[in-house]
Amino acid sequence: MSPIEKEILRRKISVIVENLNALELIRNMTREQYADDIYKRKATERLLQELIEAAIDINTHIIVQTSNIVPDDYYESFIKLGELKIMTTELAEKLAPSAGLRNRLVHEYDLLENSIILEAVKVAVDIYPEYIKAIEDYILRQG
Repeated sequence: MSPIEKEILRRKISVIVENLNALELIRNMTREQYADDIYKRKATERLLQELIEAAIDINTHIIVQTSNIVPDDYYESFIKLGELKIMTTELAEKLAPSAGLRNRLVHEYDLLENSIILEAVKVAVDIYPEYIKAIEDYILRQG
C-alpha cells in the first residue's frame, strides 16, 4: 500500500474518530432531552451520516485496491470487507445496516424517529471502534 493510500484511509479514520467522540455526548441523552433540542438532533444526524460515509469510502477504497471490483452498494461494501478478511464476517454484518441508516439520513425516505437515531448512536459508539481497529490492523499488515 502506498503512503498516499494510507493517508487517505487514515484521514477517513480521523473523521470517524472525531464523530464518535462527538456522538459520545449524545449517547446518554433521554429521548425527551434529544427531542427538545433541534440543534443536537440535526448535529447527531449529520455526525452519523459523515461517520458512515467515511467508512463506506474506506471500504470502497480497500475493495477497489484489493480486488478491482466496485461493490454493488454501500451495504455490500461492509459485507465484502468481511469476505476479504479485512474484518470478521460478524463485524461486517453488524456494520452493514448502517448503510441503510445513511440512506435514510441523506434522502429522508421517512420521518426519522428520535428513538431510532438515539439507538443508532449507541450502536455506532459501540461497534465503530472495532471497525477502526480492523482498518488500522489492515493498514499495518500492508506495511
